[in-house]
Amino acid sequence: MKILVANWKMAPSTPKAALALAKSTMAITKQTKKSLSVIACVPSVYLASVAVSAKSLVLGAQNVSTATDVASTGQISAAILKALKAEHCIIGHSESRATGETNELIREKLDRLVDQKITPILCVGERERDNQGWYLSGIKDQVESALSSIPKAALKRIMIAYEPVWAIGAKAEREATPVECREMVMYIRRLITDMFDEKTARSIPILYGGSVSEDNAAAFVTDGEASGLLVGRVSLDPKRFGKLATRISTI
Repeated sequence: MKILVANWKMAPSTPKAALALAKSTMAITKQTKKSLSVIACVPSVYLASVAVSAKSLVLGAQNVSTATDVASTGQISAAILKALKAEHCIIGHSESRATGETNELIREKLDRLVDQKITPILCVGERERDNQGWYLSGIKDQVESALSSIPKAALKRIMIAYEPVWAIGAKAEREATPVECREMVMYIRRLITDMFDEKTARSIPILYGGSVSEDNAAAFVTDGEASGLLVGRVSLDPKRFGKLATRISTI
Protein backbone atom coordinates (compact mmCIF):
# COMPACT_ATOMS: atom_id res chain seq x y z
CA MET A 1 0.00 0.00 0.00
CA LYS A 2 1.33 3.42 -0.96
CA ILE A 3 1.61 6.20 1.62
CA LEU A 4 0.50 9.80 1.17
CA VAL A 5 1.50 12.29 3.86
CA ALA A 6 -0.22 15.67 3.80
CA ASN A 7 1.98 18.34 5.39
CA TRP A 8 -0.31 21.28 6.10
CA LYS A 9 2.66 23.47 7.07
CA MET A 10 1.50 26.63 8.93
CA ALA A 11 -2.05 26.48 7.61
CA PRO A 12 -4.99 26.92 7.59
CA SER A 13 -5.14 30.21 9.44
CA THR A 14 -8.35 29.51 11.40
CA PRO A 15 -9.81 26.54 13.33
CA LYS A 16 -12.91 26.61 11.12
CA ALA A 17 -10.83 26.28 7.95
CA ALA A 18 -8.77 23.50 9.55
CA LEU A 19 -11.86 21.47 10.35
CA ALA A 20 -13.18 21.94 6.82
CA LEU A 21 -9.87 20.78 5.35
CA ALA A 22 -9.79 17.82 7.72
CA LYS A 23 -13.24 16.68 6.60
CA SER A 24 -12.28 17.05 2.95
CA THR A 25 -9.09 15.07 3.53
CA MET A 26 -11.04 12.41 5.40
CA ALA A 27 -13.39 12.04 2.43
CA ILE A 28 -10.40 11.54 0.13
CA THR A 29 -9.04 8.95 2.55
CA LYS A 30 -12.26 6.96 2.46
CA GLN A 31 -12.31 6.96 -1.35
CA THR A 32 -8.77 5.58 -1.63
CA LYS A 33 -8.45 3.50 1.55
CA LYS A 34 -8.10 0.15 -0.25
CA SER A 35 -4.83 1.11 -1.93
CA LEU A 36 -3.57 4.23 -0.19
CA SER A 37 -2.68 5.15 3.39
CA VAL A 38 -3.27 8.88 3.97
CA ILE A 39 -1.73 10.70 6.93
CA ALA A 40 -2.52 14.33 7.73
CA CYS A 41 0.26 16.17 9.56
CA VAL A 42 -1.49 19.22 10.94
CA PRO A 43 -0.37 22.15 13.12
CA SER A 44 -0.31 20.94 16.72
CA VAL A 45 -2.90 23.53 17.82
CA TYR A 46 -5.47 21.76 15.61
CA LEU A 47 -4.73 18.16 16.59
CA ALA A 48 -7.37 17.90 19.33
CA SER A 49 -10.25 19.40 17.34
CA VAL A 50 -9.38 17.50 14.15
CA ALA A 51 -9.19 14.24 16.09
CA VAL A 52 -12.77 14.80 17.26
CA SER A 53 -14.31 16.05 14.01
CA ALA A 54 -12.49 13.69 11.62
CA LYS A 55 -12.18 10.55 13.71
CA SER A 56 -11.12 8.23 10.89
CA LEU A 57 -8.31 10.52 9.72
CA VAL A 58 -4.83 9.29 10.66
CA LEU A 59 -3.03 12.23 12.24
CA GLY A 60 0.54 13.36 12.50
CA ALA A 61 2.36 16.35 13.96
CA GLN A 62 4.90 18.56 12.21
CA ASN A 63 7.61 18.66 14.86
CA VAL A 64 8.36 17.67 18.45
CA SER A 65 10.56 18.85 21.29
CA THR A 66 13.46 16.87 22.68
CA ALA A 67 12.43 18.02 26.14
CA THR A 68 10.70 15.80 28.67
CA ASP A 69 10.95 18.22 31.61
CA VAL A 70 7.82 20.25 32.37
CA ALA A 71 10.01 23.36 32.65
CA SER A 72 10.15 23.78 28.86
CA THR A 73 7.84 26.69 28.12
CA GLY A 74 6.43 26.76 24.61
CA GLN A 75 7.59 23.24 23.72
CA ILE A 76 5.43 20.26 22.75
CA SER A 77 6.63 16.89 23.96
CA ALA A 78 6.15 13.50 22.36
CA ALA A 79 3.95 12.54 25.31
CA ILE A 80 1.63 15.47 24.60
CA LEU A 81 1.46 14.52 20.91
CA LYS A 82 0.56 10.97 21.92
CA ALA A 83 -2.24 12.26 24.12
CA LEU A 84 -3.51 14.36 21.20
CA LYS A 85 -3.85 11.21 19.03
CA ALA A 86 -0.87 11.93 16.77
CA GLU A 87 0.35 8.61 15.36
CA HIS A 88 3.13 10.13 13.22
CA CYS A 89 5.41 13.16 13.37
CA ILE A 90 7.62 14.90 10.81
CA ILE A 91 11.17 15.59 11.97
CA GLY A 92 14.19 16.99 10.18
CA HIS A 93 12.14 18.83 7.56
CA SER A 94 14.27 21.08 5.36
CA GLU A 95 12.45 24.13 6.69
CA SER A 96 13.40 23.13 10.25
CA ARG A 97 16.99 22.30 9.31
CA ALA A 98 17.24 25.74 7.71
CA THR A 99 16.66 27.32 11.14
CA GLY A 100 19.72 25.53 12.52
CA GLU A 101 18.31 22.15 13.54
CA THR A 102 21.26 19.75 13.74
CA ASN A 103 21.58 16.04 13.07
CA GLU A 104 22.12 15.48 16.79
CA LEU A 105 18.92 17.33 17.71
CA ILE A 106 16.95 15.38 15.12
CA ARG A 107 18.28 12.10 16.53
CA GLU A 108 17.04 13.11 19.99
CA LYS A 109 13.61 13.95 18.57
CA LEU A 110 13.43 10.59 16.82
CA ASP A 111 14.30 8.83 20.07
CA ARG A 112 11.58 10.71 21.97
CA LEU A 113 8.98 9.73 19.35
CA VAL A 114 10.03 6.08 19.36
CA ASP A 115 9.74 6.06 23.15
CA GLN A 116 6.09 7.10 22.76
CA LYS A 117 5.47 4.66 19.87
CA ILE A 118 4.84 7.55 17.45
CA THR A 119 6.11 6.92 13.92
CA PRO A 120 8.81 9.44 12.96
CA ILE A 121 8.76 10.68 9.37
CA LEU A 122 12.45 11.49 9.07
CA CYS A 123 13.22 14.02 6.32
CA VAL A 124 16.65 13.94 4.70
CA GLY A 125 17.98 15.80 1.68
CA GLU A 126 20.80 17.79 0.19
CA ARG A 127 20.79 21.55 -0.27
CA GLU A 128 22.94 21.40 -3.41
CA ARG A 129 24.10 18.85 -5.96
CA ASP A 130 27.61 18.61 -7.32
CA ASN A 131 28.92 16.61 -10.25
CA GLN A 132 31.37 14.68 -8.07
CA GLY A 133 28.71 13.21 -5.77
CA TRP A 134 29.95 14.86 -2.57
CA TYR A 135 26.34 15.64 -1.67
CA LEU A 136 25.88 11.95 -0.86
CA SER A 137 28.05 12.36 2.24
CA GLY A 138 25.51 14.81 3.67
CA ILE A 139 22.67 12.32 3.19
CA LYS A 140 24.84 9.62 4.77
CA ASP A 141 25.46 11.80 7.83
CA GLN A 142 21.76 12.60 8.20
CA VAL A 143 20.61 8.97 7.97
CA GLU A 144 23.35 7.45 10.08
CA SER A 145 23.07 10.06 12.82
CA ALA A 146 19.28 9.78 13.09
CA LEU A 147 19.27 5.98 13.26
CA SER A 148 22.42 5.51 15.31
CA SER A 149 20.72 4.97 18.67
CA ILE A 150 17.46 3.35 17.69
CA PRO A 151 16.92 -0.34 18.57
CA LYS A 152 16.62 -2.52 15.49
CA ALA A 153 13.19 -3.74 16.61
CA ALA A 154 11.89 -0.15 16.54
CA LEU A 155 12.85 0.44 12.90
CA LYS A 156 9.49 -0.92 11.80
CA ARG A 157 8.01 2.33 13.13
CA ILE A 158 10.19 4.58 10.97
CA MET A 159 9.51 6.33 7.68
CA ILE A 160 12.06 8.33 5.69
CA ALA A 161 11.18 11.16 3.31
CA TYR A 162 13.77 12.23 0.76
CA GLU A 163 13.41 15.92 -0.11
CA PRO A 164 16.02 17.55 -2.38
CA VAL A 165 16.14 21.10 -1.03
CA TRP A 166 17.39 22.49 -4.34
CA ALA A 167 14.15 21.36 -6.01
CA ILE A 168 11.76 22.96 -3.50
CA GLY A 169 10.07 26.35 -3.38
CA ALA A 170 10.34 29.60 -5.29
CA LYS A 171 14.14 29.42 -5.43
CA ALA A 172 14.22 25.89 -6.83
CA GLU A 173 16.91 25.32 -9.44
CA ARG A 174 14.63 22.88 -11.27
CA GLU A 175 12.35 19.94 -10.52
CA ALA A 176 13.98 16.71 -9.46
CA THR A 177 13.43 13.79 -11.81
CA PRO A 178 12.03 10.33 -11.00
CA VAL A 179 15.42 8.88 -11.99
CA GLU A 180 17.13 11.04 -9.36
CA CYS A 181 14.51 9.95 -6.84
CA ARG A 182 15.13 6.27 -7.61
CA GLU A 183 18.89 6.72 -7.21
CA MET A 184 18.41 8.29 -3.79
CA VAL A 185 15.91 5.66 -2.66
CA MET A 186 18.45 2.98 -3.58
CA TYR A 187 21.25 4.89 -1.84
CA ILE A 188 19.29 5.36 1.39
CA ARG A 189 18.36 1.67 1.44
CA ARG A 190 22.02 0.78 0.97
CA LEU A 191 22.97 2.97 3.93
CA ILE A 192 20.39 1.23 6.12
CA THR A 193 21.55 -2.17 4.87
CA ASP A 194 25.09 -1.32 5.93
CA MET A 195 23.85 -0.20 9.36
CA PHE A 196 21.45 -3.11 9.93
CA ASP A 197 20.62 -5.58 7.14
CA GLU A 198 18.90 -5.75 3.77
CA LYS A 199 15.60 -7.07 5.11
CA THR A 200 15.36 -4.15 7.50
CA ALA A 201 16.27 -1.68 4.76
CA ARG A 202 13.54 -3.05 2.50
CA SER A 203 10.92 -2.78 5.24
CA ILE A 204 11.29 0.97 5.80
CA PRO A 205 9.04 3.13 3.60
CA ILE A 206 10.98 5.81 1.74
CA LEU A 207 8.81 8.67 0.52
CA TYR A 208 9.58 11.46 -1.92
CA GLY A 209 8.86 15.09 -1.07
CA GLY A 210 9.89 17.98 -3.27
CA SER A 211 7.39 20.20 -5.08
CA VAL A 212 5.04 17.24 -5.53
CA SER A 213 1.96 17.95 -7.65
CA GLU A 214 -0.87 15.99 -9.18
CA ASP A 215 1.05 16.09 -12.47
CA ASN A 216 4.34 14.51 -11.34
CA ALA A 217 3.22 12.39 -8.38
CA ALA A 218 2.65 9.12 -10.22
CA ALA A 219 6.07 9.18 -11.87
CA PHE A 220 7.87 9.48 -8.53
CA VAL A 221 6.05 6.38 -7.29
CA THR A 222 6.45 4.28 -10.44
CA ASP A 223 9.73 5.34 -12.06
CA GLY A 224 11.13 6.84 -8.84
CA GLU A 225 10.28 3.73 -6.79
CA ALA A 226 9.16 5.82 -3.81
CA SER A 227 6.92 4.11 -1.26
CA GLY A 228 4.74 7.19 -1.28
CA LEU A 229 4.83 10.97 -1.14
CA LEU A 230 5.18 13.84 1.31
CA VAL A 231 2.95 16.58 -0.09
CA GLY A 232 3.04 20.20 1.05
CA ARG A 233 1.04 23.03 -0.49
CA VAL A 234 -1.06 20.81 -2.75
CA SER A 235 -2.45 19.08 0.35
CA LEU A 236 -4.13 22.38 1.30
CA ASP A 237 -6.24 22.29 -1.87
CA PRO A 238 -8.79 19.43 -1.58
CA LYS A 239 -9.49 19.35 -5.31
CA ARG A 240 -5.83 19.04 -6.29
CA PHE A 241 -5.00 16.72 -3.39
CA GLY A 242 -7.94 14.49 -4.28
CA LYS A 243 -6.76 14.27 -7.88
CA LEU A 244 -3.23 13.43 -6.72
CA ALA A 245 -4.51 10.75 -4.33
CA THR A 246 -6.65 9.18 -7.05
CA ARG A 247 -3.72 8.95 -9.43
CA ILE A 248 -1.50 7.34 -6.81
CA SER A 249 -4.19 4.92 -5.68
CA THR A 250 -4.58 3.47 -9.17
CA ILE A 251 -0.90 2.54 -9.54
